[in-house]
Amino acid sequence: MTTPPITSRLLSIGWCVLVPFAAVAVYLGLGAIAVLLVGEPTVATTVLGMLVVVLVGSMRIQRTRWLAHAPGLRPRPAIPHFGRTVLGCGVLAFLAGQSLALWIYATVGSAGFDASNQTRHAAGALATLLLTLVAAPVGEEALFRGLIYPLLRKRVSIVVSTLVTAVMFGLVHGNSVQFASTLPLAVLLALVYERTRVLWPCVLLHLGFNLAAALVPAQALGALANPVSAACLYLAFAGCALGLYRRVAGGAAPGAVQGGGGESAMR
Repeated sequence: MTTPPITSRLLSIGWCVLVPFAAVAVYLGLGAIAVLLVGEPTVATTVLGMLVVVLVGSMRIQRTRWLAHAPGLRPRPAIPHFGRTVLGCGVLAFLAGQSLALWIYATVGSAGFDASNQTRHAAGALATLLLTLVAAPVGEEALFRGLIYPLLRKRVSIVVSTLVTAVMFGLVHGNSVQFASTLPLAVLLALVYERTRVLWPCVLLHLGFNLAAALVPAQALGALANPVSAACLYLAFAGCALGLYRRVAGGAAPGAVQGGGGESAMR
């Protein structure tokens, strides 16, 4: 029996609300418990990231079909120069995100961003490095691209899954500055996952983004901290992401579903 279009659309909307909010609620709940047990927020967040990797990784190994979705993939050579396109989009994602974030911070400030920085400074350099370069890239990719995105894709399109995941990814960072800086990255990571169906490229891109944000001083990007630069860079990234989406959407083999067991947790 065919589901009426209106009912199907309502079910899809409900799925887009339920999946990310339920996953993030569990994530935040575990984070609160980790802070109570560990005491130091930065260290607790690092522990949380590793816990998410274990939980999501176990699901991806033991319940592969839960996170598999159609269509499947066509052979890799069918999308030429994909890696170079992704790197170019990655540079634009970084510049666009930093430009808007710097402008927002210079214009209205962000108490949440300041509090986050103070917490990391208080935790020390080692704890901050572990969080920024290990726990955050691996744990957040496991949660957002390894769990939330594929669950969304079981019912809705690439575009909807990408946008919902990106918005939730930005909101989890807890302040407008980091929301603006991470939004382009989240869009790019979703498209990369859609094409590859593995997590390690997303982890490497995420790590590279965090490393660049840590190493490139804000003063070096100060000229970009204005609405014109931010708008131009966001539009340039949007064009790059659209081209990447067309390649990704055209790179699927209709009707094929990836399944089977025994795959790596980070695949």
